[in-house]
Amino acid sequence: MISKACKYGIRAAIFVASQAKEGTKLNVKQIAREIEAPEAFTAKILQILNKHRIITSLKGPYGGFYIQQSQLEEPIINIVNAIDGLSIFRECGLGLKNCSAKHPCPMHEQYAEIRNTMLNTFQQTSIGQLAQGVKGGYSYVNNLKFG
Repeated sequence: MISKACKYGIRAAIFVASQAKEGTKLNVKQIAREIEAPEAFTAKILQILNKHRIITSLKGPYGGFYIQQSQLEEPIINIVNAIDGLSIFRECGLGLKNCSAKHPCPMHEQYAEIRNTMLNTFQQTSIGQLAQGVKGGYSYVNNLKFG
């Protein structure tokens, strides 16, 4: 449903938010390593997030990526919109171009329900909410084994 780039974008925003302390700035290498994404790909994703003011970047020797307090309230849907657009919440689950309520595919109703649930979840969940789980150590943005 959402692209790999979008998944990396969500993970990156959550990680940056989980590290939000006064003056903490992260570089692309740190973020890419933590979210297990290629560095060049991560850089492009971070540029998109910065352009859409979902995260902030500062250039120079003391620069890096960080998140401001107000950005913690950004809903996850803003990341999805910035990277994939919102058309993914209108697409057919089987990829049919003419699928609609009047001309449904075999999975139309079930997929529409799942799609709407995801849309609502992304609209109602903020970056800061998800970052709290990472800060608290009870959720993760990588596949590293703990314990």
